[in-house]
Amino acid sequence: MAITKKEQKSQTRRQLLLAGLRLSSEKGFSSLSIREVTTSAGITPAAFYKHFHDMEELGLAMLDEVGLSLRQMLRDARRRVDTDLDPIRASVETFLSFVHDNKNLFRLLLGERQGATSAFRMAIHTEMDRFVAELAIDLERLQSAINRPLNNPVLAAESIVAVSFTLGAEALDLPKHKQSGLTERIAYHIKTILRGSLKANNTKTSTAKAAKTPSSSRKKRKAN
Repeated sequence: MAITKKEQKSQTRRQLLLAGLRLSSEKGFSSLSIREVTTSAGITPAAFYKHFHDMEELGLAMLDEVGLSLRQMLRDARRRVDTDLDPIRASVETFLSFVHDNKNLFRLLLGERQGATSAFRMAIHTEMDRFVAELAIDLERLQSAINRPLNNPVLAAESIVAVSFTLGAEALDLPKHKQSGLTERIAYHIKTILRGSLKANNTKTSTAKAAKTPSSSRKKRKAN
């Protein structure tokens, strides 16, 4: 059965996206040319402009692909947390599995944060902010479940994302069966961040209670 023009256009656009991801993992997106991408995709340079205005527009479309994959990863992690005894380890394993299975997507985020145009960099930061926002929502649910409020869920989420992406980069060169040690390291850092956030909130609460205690009561306790 012959495919329609709409289906053909969608397939060609997809070929360009995949070619861009493959090449960006090898040499970085900012150094790519339209000719390189179209050659890799098996289409003519002229056909490129039927789908994208320029390389920047292709890059932004690639980042949309990254964002969708990351958000799907988060949803998968949340489903695992429901049945896993160690939700942090389950989330880290899911994250590293994503990195291993989608190296091109992860390299795009890691390698282009400081390169390319301002619009491209802004799109990367926007995707990262979405990642942080979804994690912050998870942390807010966690503090409700354990009835122990965190000092600042958003700040904790930002720290966890920074640690996960920095250490997660090591997974790019590791065989999947050797990721156990890396999983433990990332999980350890995440738990340290969460413990610090819980401790900071407990300290703040204790200080607030002390400030509300009448001076006569404090003097009486001191005398005793």
